[in-house]
Amino acid sequence: MTPPKKISLTRYLVEQQRIDGLIPGQLRLLLEVVARACKSISHAVNKGALGGVLGSADSENVQGEIQKKLDIIANEVLIEANEWGGHLAGMASEEMDAIYVVPNRYPKGEYLLLFDPLDGSSNIDVNVSIGTIFSVLHMPEDDRGVDEGDFLQPGNRQVAAGYCVYGPQTTLVLTVGDGVAMFTLDREQGSFVLTEENMKIPADTREFAINMSNMRHWDAPVKQYVDECLAGVEGPRGKDFNMRWIASMVADVHRILTRGGVFLYPWDKREPGKPGKLRLMYEANPMGWLVEQAGGAASTGTERILDIIPTQLHQRVSVILGSKNEVEHVVALHAAAAAGKSAGAPSAA
Repeated sequence: MTPPKKISLTRYLVEQQRIDGLIPGQLRLLLEVVARACKSISHAVNKGALGGVLGSADSENVQGEIQKKLDIIANEVLIEANEWGGHLAGMASEEMDAIYVVPNRYPKGEYLLLFDPLDGSSNIDVNVSIGTIFSVLHMPEDDRGVDEGDFLQPGNRQVAAGYCVYGPQTTLVLTVGDGVAMFTLDREQGSFVLTEENMKIPADTREFAINMSNMRHWDAPVKQYVDECLAGVEGPRGKDFNMRWIASMVADVHRILTRGGVFLYPWDKREPGKPGKLRLMYEANPMGWLVEQAGGAASTGTERILDIIPTQLHQRVSVILGSKNEVEHVVALHAAAAAGKSAGAPSAA
């Protein structure tokens, strides 16, 4: 039996460009450069202690978080790989205070790239899956220069989004607005190979992901939702749930895209003045679009994530995403709480 022909990322993007017209030439080349950068980051992650890249650096990022050495390395890899190709006008990173404008010595492109260079970096030293998340926006056409305002576009304006998870395999997951495709790095060939097209998240699930240690800080609707799940088959949901929490958004979302589930990182009372912990532009928007493209839903609990008009580059947001029926139930609990009444639980599936 002849094995199925391997389709590389390059071939996939070329065919998408040719057949569907969804990927302009400049965007295709940009995505290939991002994928090559992810391969370099994967190589550094795999070396681990042998490459002297583990441990913390003597610096903090704009969020006040202690940076890992690999955070800084991954950020530099993405900038250096993308600045000279002529596809970009500017970049923004979770690890940088301000935007990065492509130097004048390089041609200016028509796209903006935003990224979390190494999501879940607290897991680096304990060898748990981490990843890179990225989002691509179109540069406003009437703009002559590049400033922070150009990046402040809602998630529904994204033209491409994806992530690369560095785990037992290195896996790239991508959307350009026509479904979600998954590619696995073939280390022998040195290229990403298509392993699944049209990924779909089941509408119903028996798995939820949340940091239970924060339960005492949650708002009432989130606590009610988790209490319902924990009550199991005897409770209002009529089915038993499992809880999963990797503390790496890219790994948790990858599991949900692969087999379903719901991920919650909600607002809590520890920082009441902030709407959430995760970053809208670097994490919530790209992951929200991927999940929606796979048939799921992404909400803050009160509004669709992709409809939020950003006001700050490093804006934070509450995130509830995954299996559609489950997310809709959490949203209903928030709506009922706001209206001062209780929401009924959906039937067991």
